[in-house]
Amino acid sequence: MITIDFNRLSIKSGDKVLDIGCGTGRHSCAASRFDGVVVIGADLSLQDLVEAKNKLNYEKAIGVQGNGIWGISAADITSLPFKSESFDLVICSEVLEHIHDHKKAISEIMRVLKQGKDLVISVPRYWPERACWAFSQEYHNVSGGHVRIYKRKELIALLQDAGARKWAEHYAHALHSPYWWLKCLVGPTRNNSRLLSLYHRMLVWDMMKSPWATRLLDKLLNPVMGKSLVLYFRKVKNV
Repeated sequence: MITIDFNRLSIKSGDKVLDIGCGTGRHSCAASRFDGVVVIGADLSLQDLVEAKNKLNYEKAIGVQGNGIWGISAADITSLPFKSESFDLVICSEVLEHIHDHKKAISEIMRVLKQGKDLVISVPRYWPERACWAFSQEYHNVSGGHVRIYKRKELIALLQDAGARKWAEHYAHALHSPYWWLKCLVGPTRNNSRLLSLYHRMLVWDMMKSPWATRLLDKLLNPVMGKSLVLYFRKVKNV
């Protein structure tokens, strides 16, 4: 499930891309399909890094990657093991809402990003996420869960204060919002809800097949109830 829109980005051969908080590698895989890029997927979860590595190896084996290189790194977003101004693009998707010291995380992201280069951040959108918290305390009161809900202007201000300028934004995954509301209502750990199971099967089918009807519906609903807020920034100064 790709959250950011790579068509908005100018990725060229030789660019170095950091996917921080890469999880199981969805955006690392997408970035590796560009010719000549260097992609680093970084995360604290060793289990997720193993899965990301397996996905990247699989895509290399079936020939869908570009002719660049990729690597996997265990890294803490609040103390990145990379030199300053090392990357031409940083992707940070669905990560900051988990980080207690998010200002330090943003500072580290900006440190490793080159001047004049782009950063893409996605977080849960305020009102769909607020509904999840209202429906279930268990949803966010888990180890490693969400510690905050961002308001759009708040997050933009944090990045601007760190030396970034926003140049684009959009919402994504509208069809996923009802799934999470339903999951919170029936219980986040419950696995015997037939309705939830059917909805999940529909989402998997949509991701695998991308039928025009659900893609159009998702596009139409994203401005109203998109689950994720996606922001595109450019580093304009060091702070």
